[in-house]
Amino acid sequence: MTTAPAFKSEFLRSFVARGSYYASTDDAALDELFAKECVTAYIGFDCTAPSLHVGSLVQIMTLHRLQQTGHKPIVLMGGGTTKIGDPSGKDDARQLLTPEKIAENKKGIFQVFKRFLKFGDGPTDAVMIDNADWLDRLEYIPFLRDVGRHFSVNRMLTMDSVKLRLERDQPLSFLEFNYMILQSYDFVELYKRYGCRLQCGGSDQWGNIVSGTDLGRRLTEAQLFGLTSPLMTTASGAKMGKTAAGAVWLNADMLKPYDYWQFWRNTEDADVGRFLRQFTDMPMDEIVRLEALQGAELNEAKKVLATEATAMAHGREVALEAAETARRTFEEGAMAEGLPTFEIERAKLIGMPLTALAHQAGLTTSASEARRFIQGGGLKLNDAPVADVKATVSASDITGQGVLKLSIGKKKHILIKPV
Repeated sequence: MTTAPAFKSEFLRSFVARGSYYASTDDAALDELFAKECVTAYIGFDCTAPSLHVGSLVQIMTLHRLQQTGHKPIVLMGGGTTKIGDPSGKDDARQLLTPEKIAENKKGIFQVFKRFLKFGDGPTDAVMIDNADWLDRLEYIPFLRDVGRHFSVNRMLTMDSVKLRLERDQPLSFLEFNYMILQSYDFVELYKRYGCRLQCGGSDQWGNIVSGTDLGRRLTEAQLFGLTSPLMTTASGAKMGKTAAGAVWLNADMLKPYDYWQFWRNTEDADVGRFLRQFTDMPMDEIVRLEALQGAELNEAKKVLATEATAMAHGREVALEAAETARRTFEEGAMAEGLPTFEIERAKLIGMPLTALAHQAGLTTSASEARRFIQGGGLKLNDAPVADVKATVSASDITGQGVLKLSIGKKKHILIKPV
């Protein structure tokens, strides 16, 4: 990583100010390009799941800020490369998906981008393109002759995505080994078809991005550019996008907006300012004010972060509903309807040990963990502490709203709904 220079162009100045800059292939030339024209830039996303998660937000926000500052973002869907799998940061080969599953995942991912980007036919409107449009049509021998000859196996073996797998004695298939060649080829195709001059990505993609700029020079004599962001971790070193309960998905059908709001509300103190910069559109002077708050006041900044980040992903109205649900639940002890709900057959529910119910509902990782919470006074049923580790659910525990509420501490709640 190099120290970010004092860029002149609006996009790059914002990119640095928001804490997103890690490195570029040519700072001065890229700054000049942004200053003089509408730049078309892309980021690739493989279709490995029906939604992206928070770990992809830095790149999504990069495209968002490109469009904000008058440039054209391309969302490149990896309908072709998903059939191979990117080895970057992976210990094992990805499961190969069927074309039908890839198409289904692609539709789900598009729902994410509709919140962050304006799509259309205008000069700065975003477009979504699938690299299967050209990769599926490649003829193997001509591709090897025209493109493969520009890649040195010696150099490919030095790339982190390959080297780390080999150093750990973990298998790397020939299929995966081809991934960086196809990613490089994507860049050249996007330049030829759409005049795309810039590829953005995480710092772990640096080798693949540079290979693309090099291939572009060799095949078209064009100067293509790369721009990377630091990989996101929390102040304690945890990887963004994962929690004990699983991935923090961006689609509402995979993670309720209330839970998404709570994820941001639970941000570590040291991360508040950084996350406000990177994941919201709030003015910088207001962010500086909020991150300077101390003690209990910092919790208000976390609520602002949670609401603004949720508004980006799910809309302002939904974000305010989630904030109000949290307020009612935590400040008033209300049985708020917006809480996550776990449905279970009534016959199974009545008489079930609370420890088993807490585990099945996902409130704890095991029944034994639930037992420890009870022993420490941390598990509540309908806002009342549970004292007996052998306690079971009775019909009288079901409230007039037809549910019962299980809680751990002040921040983790779930409604149990008998059906």
